[in-house]
Amino acid sequence: MMLDKFFVSLGNRVMSFLYFCGGLANLAGQTVYLVFKPPYKWERIIEQSKKAGFDSFPIVSMVALFIGFIFALQTAYFMQRIGSEIYIASMVALSIVRELGPVITALVVAGRVGASITAELGSMQVTEQIDALETLATNPIKYLVVPRFLAVSLMLPLLTVYANAIGILGSYLICVLKLGISSTMYMTVTFESIFFKDLFTGLFKSWIFGMVIALVSCYEGFNVKGGAEGVGKATTNSVVISFIMIIAADCLFTALFYFILP
Repeated sequence: MMLDKFFVSLGNRVMSFLYFCGGLANLAGQTVYLVFKPPYKWERIIEQSKKAGFDSFPIVSMVALFIGFIFALQTAYFMQRIGSEIYIASMVALSIVRELGPVITALVVAGRVGASITAELGSMQVTEQIDALETLATNPIKYLVVPRFLAVSLMLPLLTVYANAIGILGSYLICVLKLGISSTMYMTVTFESIFFKDLFTGLFKSWIFGMVIALVSCYEGFNVKGGAEGVGKATTNSVVISFIMIIAADCLFTALFYFILP
């Protein structure tokens, strides 16, 4: 009897996972198609870009600055033991530009913006506003999803560039003010260690992360059931799934760019 319940539960989970993958792929296909289909609601795109980008600057600034502080201090603890403090600059710069900047920024945006999108669309779904759009011959995906998809996927790379700069600034402050490294030397080593491939891979991953956050958030918002409790559950699912997919995508593209492609 227990074995039967186990396989029934496992089967239900597998079916739920496949249903989620199919629904997300369907939403992604429709969204990408409608992105290239005019007319464009520029005022809605600008509004969503402000929410996703400009309003996220304070929290991204704080997180990136402390990441720079922490990583520089942790690296200095080891480097001082072998007399190689000057290499802290290159290690921190590469780590932030390649991995920490894109991933941490994406996680912050997923927690802040993604949850907001799911809650907003979920509330509209519960109050039947999305159904009302369909009765007015308005495509909900074109009207609701496309502006958010464009806003998050375009603003996240910009936020990543900003986070990279703030993170390197945090490391600079620690190295120059606490470790006594020359400011000129620190900047020289930093810029010499970063290549175009490092910048490109970081920004490309952040662009993918933005699309993942937007699609998962909108999908969960569109499939809310059960009133206010359902909105809360969907918001939680949106953040958790976005986190998992961001980490998985980061692993995939890191392996692709640095170990598979020349």
